[in-house]
Amino acid sequence: MIKIWHNNNCSKSREAKQILEDQNIEFEVFEYLKNTFTKNDIELIMLGMGITDPKDMLRKKEAEYKELDVENKSKDEILDIMVNTPKLVERPIIIKKEKAVIARPMENLTNLLKD
Repeated sequence: MIKIWHNNNCSKSREAKQILEDQNIEFEVFEYLKNTFTKNDIELIMLGMGITDPKDMLRKKEAEYKELDVENKSKDEILDIMVNTPKLVERPIIIKKEKAVIARPMENLTNLLKD
């Protein structure tokens, strides 16, 4: 089953959801701004993306990124920030089995669906 970390206020997130719907792909929506997630959830997604730096999953242009001085935090501190300030998490995240992508650009989603 595919899971999408979704924010309905985000056009890219709505676009990714629409692609899944148009292709009649069964998926689960996880509204990460309304529901809680853990550091472990993020670490599993990072593993699925093949990344080790949680900053690669962050929206660096958000004011909170600078306010919280994310650039100078440890990995563990950044994971805490992500859990406590989910607005900073880049979207949409698409998870398919053990793989995950941020669907920016949307071809990341297309490539994931091919696997």
